Amino acid sequence: TEVAMQGTRAFYSGPIARDIVRAVRDATPNGDMSLDDLAHYRAKERKAICGPYRSWRVCGMGPPSSGGVTLLELLGILQRTAFERAPPLSAQAVHLFSEASRLAYADRARYIADPGFVHVPVKGLLDPAYLARRAGLIGERSMGVAQPGQPELAPLAADVPDTERHGTSHLSIVDRYGDAAAMTTTIENAFGSRIMVRGFLLNNELTDFSFEPRARGLPAANRVEPGKRPRSTMAPTLVFDREGRLRMLLGSPGGAAIVDYVAKTLVAVLDWGFDIQAAIAAPNFGSTNGPTLLERDSTVQDLNRALAERGHVLNCVRLTSGVQGIERVPGGWRGGADPRREGAVLGD
Repeated sequence: TEVAMQGTRAFYSGPIARDIVRAVRDATPNGDMSLDDLAHYRAKERKAICGPYRSWRVCGMGPPSSGGVTLLELLGILQRTAFERAPPLSAQAVHLFSEASRLAYADRARYIADPGFVHVPVKGLLDPAYLARRAGLIGERSMGVAQPGQPELAPLAADVPDTERHGTSHLSIVDRYGDAAAMTTTIENAFGSRIMVRGFLLNNELTDFSFEPRARGLPAANRVEPGKRPRSTMAPTLVFDREGRLRMLLGSPGGAAIVDYVAKTLVAVLDWGFDIQAAIAAPNFGSTNGPTLLERDSTVQDLNRALAERGHVLNCVRLTSGVQGIERVPGGWRGGADPRREGAVLGD
């Protein structure tokens, strides 16, 4: 009621703020949040990151989320391979997708962080010539672990991967007027910081920073600093056609693997002609620049031998995406909900 009547001021100051600070200070171990910390916090509006994928325009969330840049880099690399000629869900398709993912995630680990504290070379990472050079590194055998590239105006930084956990939700909405929203939200762990105030959980976003502030004598771009916002992988995504009409919107929970989940759904619709529900339900695969991940007990697990012969180190695991998406179809819209988690398609 207080927030409804007074807006954000009621949350960042007054009785609610005092209860938050008290709960943090009384936690084990004790926190050191102050009323000034909350009073001086400001939400920041960020520009969307947009880029081409074949004939479509794909737009996503910019830094400090790595989702938009990493997704666009993955798609940009993939577009410069023979991926479109590979049969859907084949060993060749999974190989090319996983290699493109490795390269994009390698750059993510080194360069993406809060742009208020470090220069994030978004333009260089998405430059067509740079994407072509990255795609040229993909051969018939897996590279195993990709090394970061050197995009234009890239700062000197250590590549330190994070250990992002799973406490994320996503929803996609199109209303009767055609207005659309793709929203991803997270408290980081399943129950955030496990501190509850007035019926809501406090988040645990500190773990989204790099655990190591330096590596090999260089600072990590995503190291902890006062007032800095941590890197996430949230990837709420909008896809537009050549005429600028919204073609699709989607996103997913899933920690560091979110980009792979969203990219797989995109290529399944745009390249393979799947409907949105079939694309979401299709087996997950990819790499966050470690082993090649295949969804356990799915058809892609049958590709083990063919991928191993290409040099892939394989890990068959539960890949619990939670993609929720909507696509434009003749006469209206069609939704899809991920069968791996809770969620449903609703409309009138």
